Amino acid sequence: MGKMWSGRFSGKASKLLDEFNASLNFDKKLYEYDIKGSKAHAKMLNAQGLIDDNEYKTIINGLDQIRDEIERGTFQFDLSDEDIHMAIEKRLTEIIGDAGKKLHTARSRNDQVALDFRLYVQAHNEIIRELILDVVEAFVEIAKKNSETMLPGMTHLQHAQPINFGYHMMAYASMLKRDHERFESSFKRNNYSPIGCAALAGTPHPVNRELTAHELGFDRPSLNCLDTVSDRDFALEMLFNIATMMMHISRLAEELILWSSSEFRFVTLSDAYSTGSSIMPQKKNPDVPELLRGKTGRTYGNLISLLTVMKGLPLAYNKDMQEDKEGTFDSVETAEISLTILAEVIKTMQVNKERMEQACKIGHLSATDLADYLVEKCKIPFREAHFITGRAVALAEEKGCDLSELDTASLQSIDDRIKEDVEKYLSIRHSMNARNSQGGTSTERTKEQIEAIQKWLQEKEKMKNSFS
Repeated sequence: MGKMWSGRFSGKASKLLDEFNASLNFDKKLYEYDIKGSKAHAKMLNAQGLIDDNEYKTIINGLDQIRDEIERGTFQFDLSDEDIHMAIEKRLTEIIGDAGKKLHTARSRNDQVALDFRLYVQAHNEIIRELILDVVEAFVEIAKKNSETMLPGMTHLQHAQPINFGYHMMAYASMLKRDHERFESSFKRNNYSPIGCAALAGTPHPVNRELTAHELGFDRPSLNCLDTVSDRDFALEMLFNIATMMMHISRLAEELILWSSSEFRFVTLSDAYSTGSSIMPQKKNPDVPELLRGKTGRTYGNLISLLTVMKGLPLAYNKDMQEDKEGTFDSVETAEISLTILAEVIKTMQVNKERMEQACKIGHLSATDLADYLVEKCKIPFREAHFITGRAVALAEEKGCDLSELDTASLQSIDDRIKEDVEKYLSIRHSMNARNSQGGTSTERTKEQIEAIQKWLQEKEKMKNSFS
């Protein structure tokens, strides 16, 4: 059988063109969405009297057979078919005859591919959201156990102020919560059906786009057919959302790499998610976080690639848009395995509480507390208090101890306005819990944040159950 579009051509397409033009090698991933869309389209054609009941049943049975063949691995993919849409239609006609030729009534490959690709993106949007919830839950569980575990909070990768490890984990939970909300917003914004738009201008056939939209789980049909067949915003949003999420994951990965090093020893990664060296027997390498960090660059590249493809295209469909899928498939698969393994890494890592607390006594983390004490208790102007605190830090350095370990007499030798209760305010734990403002690091506020995220997780679980 010749190509479906060969009627206008007298010459045969070259094999080189077949190789260059075809997308079948990668878009066969869309087979289940193509079959789902074709079933909905056939149902609409039948309802509108464009095919009869017997043709409709024959088409559905043929599509079911094709799905089974693909899933059993017996379907013969031929590069000359160009794409999954033509491959399925050709096989359908082979199986059921002329009824198969009627399936393409009132549609084009333009709206067909837009439908299949959108169904893929929407389905994986939901999968990624579920995986995000798993990771957030892992953060919550580790935060609940560590809301009193001291950790040096850093700026510029220098010790800054004492925080607790649960609070640090809730920072990442908050990032991934925003990521979830971005995916959720994109799903709603893009939940419109393209099918029935045909090539670019609609169709003269009496189609019912509301019927196919409802059948496929969309909110409604898209508004403008010219826009619809040339729109890849839904894929760009998916790529942006993934890239942003992977950026958050990469920041965590960087910290896990540092924290698991001999210099830090804040956490110990599970043997199940670490690797060794081919030459150095003692090594335990944090390959998972390193790969998470590395794969982030791939997702950035896929986003930039599709933005570049789309930037100069006139309306409507152009063959350039065939380049939309491989990068999207890659980013989706990268995101899903990254989230899956990240949840396990977090669940199985060991938190070295004593080591974290020891690190809080390096870098004079309670210096800001001394300055605040001088302002509040001794009524010293802040700029002067800042200078006095600097001298106290210098004295601690001279003595080879942390600021929190200076006694009252040493501090009074710097300024006699310092009172006897100063040592209480220099305690690292007091410093952490003193930051009790909303969103702060105190154990009390950390527990509030945990409860807020837990409540959000419960709401998402209720929503999922209400739709199942």
